[in-house]
Amino acid sequence: MTSQMRRSSRSVSANIAEAFRKRRYEKAFVAKLSDSEAESAETQVWLDYSLECGYISEMFIRNYFNDYDNIMGKL
Repeated sequence: MTSQMRRSSRSVSANIAEAFRKRRYEKAFVAKLSDSEAESAETQVWLDYSLECGYISEMFIRNYFNDYDNIMGKL
């Protein structure tokens, strides 16, 4: 679970960087931002699983969910 969460969370910023590089090509730019949003949502799912399994506290989850909701809102 940790490796999946790490992978998806790192992919958010990597996809944003790729989108920036492809900003001249609207469809490619939008596709990469969409990928970034999907990875952000996946990270939230892993956080949910971590909470349900008792690995992390609800307070910790709220902070991260707010951060990821903020990121997805900007995308």
